[in-house]
Amino acid sequence: MAIGTEREKKSITVIRPLCELQGWNRRMENILGGILETLNGEGVEVTLVEKASELDHIVLQGKRIIFAISLSEAGVNMEYYRLLEYFRARPDCLEGAVGGIIVDGQGEFFTKALARRLAFTINAAGCTLPGRPLVEATGSLGNFHVLSGVTGQSPEVVYAGQMESLIRRILDFDTGDTSAAGEKLKVLAVHASSRKTSNTLLLWDKVKRSLGDRAEITEISLREGNLQECRGCGYEQCLHFGENGKCFYGGIMTEQVYPAIIDCDVLVMICPNYNDALNANLTAFINRLTSIFRVHDFGRKRLYALVVSGYSGGDIVSEQIIGALNFNKGFILPGRFAMNETANDPMSILEISDIDKQAKEFAENIR
Repeated sequence: MAIGTEREKKSITVIRPLCELQGWNRRMENILGGILETLNGEGVEVTLVEKASELDHIVLQGKRIIFAISLSEAGVNMEYYRLLEYFRARPDCLEGAVGGIIVDGQGEFFTKALARRLAFTINAAGCTLPGRPLVEATGSLGNFHVLSGVTGQSPEVVYAGQMESLIRRILDFDTGDTSAAGEKLKVLAVHASSRKTSNTLLLWDKVKRSLGDRAEITEISLREGNLQECRGCGYEQCLHFGENGKCFYGGIMTEQVYPAIIDCDVLVMICPNYNDALNANLTAFINRLTSIFRVHDFGRKRLYALVVSGYSGGDIVSEQIIGALNFNKGFILPGRFAMNETANDPMSILEISDIDKQAKEFAENIR
């Protein structure tokens, strides 16, 4: 098939919730409008949605979608909340879709927090997010300061380039399985829990059994031993360690985790909810990935999570995982990446209705 013919068949849906106050979205409007005009000239069909009520007349399943959200100085866009309500009420409406997120704020806060909440919501409705699916712009564009210095371009030019790059990545993203045809899926499961008390590990055991022979599973416990937190090396020093598969602190991260991360197709995070946050060792694990992230592309590896809360707040932990490993480190976030359950007393996860069925369905989604 000719390249031109293939491009003519591409299409993208841009969901850009209308801001009630004129001027909220002028910067993003100008940049995004120019990019969409260019794509249209290349034969890409563009569909623009500005209100949640319009979605009743549009099929989003299997589509390529850009969510473009502009915020007021207070970090608010009321139509955005109507979109959240729409997607949460229709848990299959984004099945098979691939999405990216652009957030443009007038102030210095709220952009990333809003993006994480949106990512969790659309992912739960079936939308896949490629690695690094977010372009955010704070009011000052100060978050582009480093890239501006490196490239010698103005923050506005860097912002426009990042936006266009994201849209083209969404158009071209390959949703195929990560493992080679006929080969077992290489799964790395990471936890820092005690088997004597952990409901999260009990849930993982059920998922692991359901994966069966189609997966080659490596399980690493970060509970034992002294896992040092990242010391914040300078860029050049961190890069030097990463190029040699090492880190300043060494230990289990360089001996076991780094080789397993590089080799795996899939990373499963086994995450009990500790005070509405990831526990300390899992946080250190994520931070210490920076060394090899600088020299290895995680963009073909898929991310899944098991989150068990004693009371509530599993969505908060899931959003932390999205921000750290999908937005930042570049792992793919497949649709419905997280299984969230509530279980307080030891072994009470086993009392949840249909837990075996749910674990089996989650395992089937790991691919």
